[in-house]
Amino acid sequence: MRVDQIDTKLYQSLLEEKVKNTLALFNNFDLPNISVIPSSEQGYRLRAEFRVWHQDDDSYYIMFDPQNKEKFRVDSFIPGSKLLNDLMKLVREAFLQSEVLRRKLYQVDFLTTLSGQALVSMIYHKPLDQSWLAEAEQLKDHLSSVAHINIIGRSRKQKVLVDNDYVTESFELDGKQYQYKQIENTFTQPNGLINVAMLSWARHISNDLTGDLLELYCGNGNFSIALSDKFNKVLATEIARTSVKAANQNLTDNQITNVVIGQSSAEDFSAAYFEGKKVKSLKEVDLTSYDFTTILVDPPRAGLDSDTEKLVTRFDNILYISCNPETLSNNLSTILQTHEIKDFTFFDQFPYTHHIETGVWLERKK
Repeated sequence: MRVDQIDTKLYQSLLEEKVKNTLALFNNFDLPNISVIPSSEQGYRLRAEFRVWHQDDDSYYIMFDPQNKEKFRVDSFIPGSKLLNDLMKLVREAFLQSEVLRRKLYQVDFLTTLSGQALVSMIYHKPLDQSWLAEAEQLKDHLSSVAHINIIGRSRKQKVLVDNDYVTESFELDGKQYQYKQIENTFTQPNGLINVAMLSWARHISNDLTGDLLELYCGNGNFSIALSDKFNKVLATEIARTSVKAANQNLTDNQITNVVIGQSSAEDFSAAYFEGKKVKSLKEVDLTSYDFTTILVDPPRAGLDSDTEKLVTRFDNILYISCNPETLSNNLSTILQTHEIKDFTFFDQFPYTHHIETGVWLERKK
């Protein structure tokens, strides 16, 4: 569905249809009672990317129809947070009034937070010079009355910072405040409130679990940090270097000392684990010192590879966060040979699309 054609009155019926269609992928499995966590009907998305279309003396944001790939104009963004929509308008007004900001502007990316910070990335088909930086600094000052703003200019082999290239997300879970550094061009959950709901779900599941936690695909430490007080120790891996850097900074900012995060793909970690080898980025870590009872995986849409499938079945408890029900269903066909599903929850991370996030807790069969 095109974002300019969203009818929020249809949200509930579309969600029910999506859940029904998704459950058809799991007809062969013995599922417990299903829970569904709905999203806000609008204003739920914290990040977005828009191409900029130039026509005569006008310039405006466009997106492309997912069906026919034709462009359409976007003056407001129903899924976007209020801050994101406010910035869309203010940034466009600014580049319309400044030939330096407007000329050869190709794309504008917005990253906002629940806590009211924002990062605006302006991408160009031209080199950026001091005149651009001066205009961008003026824009930052103008936008500072709306929120804490950082601006980045990008062009071929060039990245110009107006202050920082990150925002800091902050929210409360179970009476405790958490902070997450989110760096430009690294993965963050787009639906902030649904992300908080997923973290709350994982914390609730973990209340009765013991021992240590292994996490694969940890990103910026999203789950690692939120679950750190539920386990004795946490070991987590992530392949993206910038995300690992942010994750380690987040450990410091949240004063967490029982979590170790290293750079490694799930495939490499699984291979090293089975062969008793050291993981390069974790060579100082003694894996035998951990009492792993639980593993958490939050893989990309491709799901778990065969080695990682085998790895997760060695743990008493598995928390599987999936953004692709099809690959989740495929992985469960293997995992359910040794484990049974104790909790199955849908999180509507992506309203008005066929995509849905799924949280599954599996326990080793008695």
